[in-house]
Amino acid sequence: MTRLDPPGGHGRPAAPSPSAPVSGLGGPADRDTAAAALARCVSVEAEKFAAAHWGRTPLLSRAAELPNPAGFTDLLSPVDADELLSRRGLRTPFLRVAKDGQVLPAARYTGGGGAGAEIDDQVLDEKVLQLYADGATLVLQGLHRTWPALIDFTRDLSLAVGQPLQVNAYLTPPGSQGFATHYDTHDVFVLQVDGRKHWRIHPPVLPDPLERQPWGGRADEVAATAQGPAALDVVLEPGDALYLPRGWLHSAQAQESSSLHLTVGIRALTRYALVEELLGLAAEDQRLRATLPFGTDVADPDAIEPELTETVEALREWLSRAEPAAVAARLRQRAWSASRPAPIRPMAQAAAITALTADSLVVARAGLRWQLATEGERVVLRLFDRTVSLPALCEPAVRALLTGAPIRVGDLPGLDDDADRLTLTRRLLREAALTPA
Repeated sequence: MTRLDPPGGHGRPAAPSPSAPVSGLGGPADRDTAAAALARCVSVEAEKFAAAHWGRTPLLSRAAELPNPAGFTDLLSPVDADELLSRRGLRTPFLRVAKDGQVLPAARYTGGGGAGAEIDDQVLDEKVLQLYADGATLVLQGLHRTWPALIDFTRDLSLAVGQPLQVNAYLTPPGSQGFATHYDTHDVFVLQVDGRKHWRIHPPVLPDPLERQPWGGRADEVAATAQGPAALDVVLEPGDALYLPRGWLHSAQAQESSSLHLTVGIRALTRYALVEELLGLAAEDQRLRATLPFGTDVADPDAIEPELTETVEALREWLSRAEPAAVAARLRQRAWSASRPAPIRPMAQAAAITALTADSLVVARAGLRWQLATEGERVVLRLFDRTVSLPALCEPAVRALLTGAPIRVGDLPGLDDDADRLTLTRRLLREAALTPA
């Protein structure tokens, strides 16, 4: 019998050939739920959406064209919104309030929660009622972290589009408009839950804006363009969905009744992100770290010109040697940290570790992003927040755990006996890579 080494140990010798890293997003069930989540948001096949609309043009999908006849009330209903506003001890910044295009100070709707909850930034339902009744729009923010149905839906949709997501809900009183015409620096899916809302969509004044290029810096251009003909002028009904690429101008006004819609923001990973990571790696080049000459007048273009020429040449030379693997590693750290896998229940997970037997069934944590690589005598598992190093002989078992359906611990391949299989499985349960099936 061979026992696997504890964390930090070396295990028994193994020297497989180095292999390219293998990455994955959960197991087969994740792929199915990801496809289903996207199908709820767009009325065309995923391939057509990717080719014709993704990052390019808006797409309106009517409820009758989408697969769920009940619309989106299962994700967040008006009753659910009231629950959040009244009984969950919500705090800022999980609520924002806007009226007549202005965001109101949080002090107007927050305060202490009474005995034992004196924290003074809690949402006060009485104050929220007054503002909403006076025509203010309520924005419930970060619902992908606070509301169970949206935690699951956002995780699945994030796997489908391959980008980090966030979810806000907008509750607008009858006839009101919370925000003036503007653009977002992220793509959005608008999911109309309840009521009717009139949307006017105009082409971008700045195509594909970055997060550092918000609409406020182009307010005059935005206002002028909004006076022209709309590219899309439509009233969203319950169950309708609208996709808007970043940069497209939009405004929305509730109609004869109050409106509730969800905005799923897609935090775009761009080519500029590649540039940022390349520049981060360029710090390894000594020529690019060189100090400017003594006494250089940085305000003088003639003094800067020769330094700029040499810097551009050094950068061009360095970029020609840039390794895709190094850039991918930095992008992985950026993207994976922004998207969490499915929640785990710490006490239940700890109990499962204690009770684990060879007959126990386990499965990869839903929505888990992972990368597996063999490095010498170790197999390295990279997760969204940690790296796990194991003896290389564990590679077949780890791969089976991460890529397949629920598996019995005693059936894990590549290990000599159940003692090794239990040791490995307990380690991965403790590292939150697996859950009980």
